[in-house]
Amino acid sequence: MRTYCPKCKTHTEFSVSIYKPGKRAGAKKGERRQARRKKGYGGQKFPEQHNQAKVTKKQSLMLKCKECSYTLQRKGMRLKKLEVV
Repeated sequence: MRTYCPKCKTHTEFSVSIYKPGKRAGAKKGERRQARRKKGYGGQKFPEQHNQAKVTKKQSLMLKCKECSYTLQRKGMRLKKLEVV
């Protein structure tokens, strides 16, 4: 894909990949806090979502400049299936 690179300050070729979130760390502050909230009697402190409102998830594109290896993320778009060819 050919688009503007803010680091090179010109239009260059970019390699495109789909954004994948990393593995969640169980020792992080938020995870520990949530575990503490759920511990003991009472369970969840806020309602769990049971009915799913959306049919699709937002997919984001990761663009990597072939000149300087600068990575930028394109805004997510809703689609059922994203295929990078």
